[in-house]
Amino acid sequence: MSLPAAGPQFPDPATDSDYYDNGAPPSAKVQLGRMLFYDKVLSGNLNTSCASCHHPLAATGDGLSLSVGEGGRGLGVTRDTGTGASAIRERVPRNAPHLFNLGAREFATLFDDGRVAADPEAPSGFDTPAGSDLPPGLDNALAAQALFPVTSATEMAGQEGESAQSDAAAAGRLAGEDGVWDLIAEKLRAIPEYVDLFAMAYPGEVINAEDIDMVRAANAIAAYEAKAWRSDHSPYDQYLAGDMHAISQEARSGMRLFYGRARCGGCHQGTYLTDHAFHSVALPQIGPGKGDNQAGYDDGRDDFGRERVTGDPFDRFRFRTPSLRNVALTAPYGHSGAYDTLKAMVRHFADPAGALIGYDTEQATLPSRPDLDAVDLVVQSDPGRLAAIADSSEALPVLLTEADVRALVRFLNTLTDPDMLDLRSEVPQRVPSGLPVWD
Repeated sequence: MSLPAAGPQFPDPATDSDYYDNGAPPSAKVQLGRMLFYDKVLSGNLNTSCASCHHPLAATGDGLSLSVGEGGRGLGVTRDTGTGASAIRERVPRNAPHLFNLGAREFATLFDDGRVAADPEAPSGFDTPAGSDLPPGLDNALAAQALFPVTSATEMAGQEGESAQSDAAAAGRLAGEDGVWDLIAEKLRAIPEYVDLFAMAYPGEVINAEDIDMVRAANAIAAYEAKAWRSDHSPYDQYLAGDMHAISQEARSGMRLFYGRARCGGCHQGTYLTDHAFHSVALPQIGPGKGDNQAGYDDGRDDFGRERVTGDPFDRFRFRTPSLRNVALTAPYGHSGAYDTLKAMVRHFADPAGALIGYDTEQATLPSRPDLDAVDLVVQSDPGRLAAIADSSEALPVLLTEADVRALVRFLNTLTDPDMLDLRSEVPQRVPSGLPVWD
């Protein structure tokens, strides 16, 4: 099976109607979400925030192939894996995806494997790993997604025995009294400034501290992400709006390749350059794995991607098509962050299976930890496992000259919104908990 052919039509420009709240969520709700996004109080050990892996100074990612979550220190590519008893147990198994435009309504399925998705038939309105435990009242899939990093030992919850939150996460106790979400809400209720912020964000709903819950917190975080990271003022947007001089001649050549012979537009389609579907394209697999095992192995180092959600072996090694908005800013690339440059990522598609087999692990951006390196490169060092990934690939080789690669990269650079180049002002100087923001 080959990837779908690119359609002949260019996408429509983005409009306010593409977004929840027509692109204008209530300002008090956005301000609450901003504080929560940068506040480490959401983590079990009070040392990790959403921004630790999705920081504006790293284009809403972290610049690493695999994130260093709970227990790490520093920001972006300077983040290390901790020392001594506080050293991390493992890197986060997948690359931290960027957050641009996730407030657009069409982003109804999130995470690389799609494990959070809008589902009108589900009691909560969403299909998620929490099943029937997911509380009602979530505004959208982005809000539902915000509930899960705080439940992950590797990302924000911490290891069993370190806190009440980490113990609840280890026990799989997410909802209800003494569940992860209730424990976080208790912390927020105890901070007077948050009580005031919630009351302003939810007038008539939050009267006192007891009215604060994680659903309202998640909805506020989603409102902030939707407002802060909306990105649709790139040169490409200007071109779509009719300015034929907004992009260079070489970029237009790359655009024709993208939507034509190179077949990129078959999956990277529409206004936000994603079909929201799942494909296997033989990307290198680095990282500690997700607990999956190919035949003959029992170390849990594989990552089966979409199959983890559907249970269908046909979906093995399929991952969600990422949006390419601001792609020049969001390296490394791929679900495991294997490629550190756009050129390398584009070249992969010239010969996907060959690129997988010949992948140079030195391309990965990982803070050094020899013990973790030995684990994270297990699959990529195993010819048998790589053959299975290569055999699953839908991506057919494409003849690309070096001039083609340069033109494609030039086009991809036109997807960069100048408004997203300097996001320093998004970071608050302080948060209501009083915990540090900048480390």
